[in-house]
Amino acid sequence: MLPLEELERAAVAAGCLTVRDEPMSRHTTFRIGGPADLFVTVCGEEGLELLLKETARLQIPLFLLGKGSNLLVSDSGVRGCVATLAGDFNEIGLRGETDVACGSAVSLAGLCNFAKKHQLTGLEFAWGIPASVGGAAYMNSGAYGGEMSAVIDRVQALLPDGSPVTLRGEELRYGYRHSVFMENGGVVTQVVCRLARGNRDAIALLMEDYYTRRKEKQPLNKPSAGSVFKRPQGHFAGALIEQCGLKGLREGGAVVSEKHAGFIVNMGGATCADVRRLIERIQEIVLRETGVSLECEVKLVGE
Repeated sequence: MLPLEELERAAVAAGCLTVRDEPMSRHTTFRIGGPADLFVTVCGEEGLELLLKETARLQIPLFLLGKGSNLLVSDSGVRGCVATLAGDFNEIGLRGETDVACGSAVSLAGLCNFAKKHQLTGLEFAWGIPASVGGAAYMNSGAYGGEMSAVIDRVQALLPDGSPVTLRGEELRYGYRHSVFMENGGVVTQVVCRLARGNRDAIALLMEDYYTRRKEKQPLNKPSAGSVFKRPQGHFAGALIEQCGLKGLREGGAVVSEKHAGFIVNMGGATCADVRRLIERIQEIVLRETGVSLECEVKLVGE
């Protein structure tokens, strides 16, 4: 039996759902990406533990997928196994007065709405970020001066060997778009956020204000992966790109947004190759014109 077949049988026996040659374009906000050899939907921690152990034993690459934002997947697809979390990982509930325990598959929007319903403040900045809670904890997502690290009390995860850990504080090694999970390969399973009591109407107004700003400034009506580049020290990537006159710059179906130069949008039929060429052109021109080197925030996945 081939290793991938063996993995698929073990995953099905553990209650996971499996699909062969699943187009990743169906699972990314960019709407770009070739097929994953094996796409697995994991519904519980036992299934995830098995998947981690079996992919390691069989030497099959494993990629964990959240909501598919901040990703650029190869046109050739992803070799090995792509897994996404569902089922038990969608649970959310209160812990005491102000703590919210949230499965990693819950969307940030769902977490924000839960917090608003229970009159808890601190997460308003995250309203509108198209990510799962696990993905947001993994990369320390942030906006409008707020970051997940400011509200996360502790994170439960499974390490690559399947062993569970609970990390908090400095153990999480949070920095700008960085966490310890980028170093240890851990998979976030649950996040506990420590919030504060607030007024539901005030929370709703602030969430609406942030969303209105996003809608005015960002191309939310076009497929994209969000901000393409990390914020350079002392600069804003979008401002530098606009300063160089690159709004509307095109490679195939990929275009620098006219609304926000920090975004590349899929105008229809864009390929990963189109986006990569456009990224390289932007980096080359901005470096030449401003002396600033732009580093990708978008994660490149696949061959």
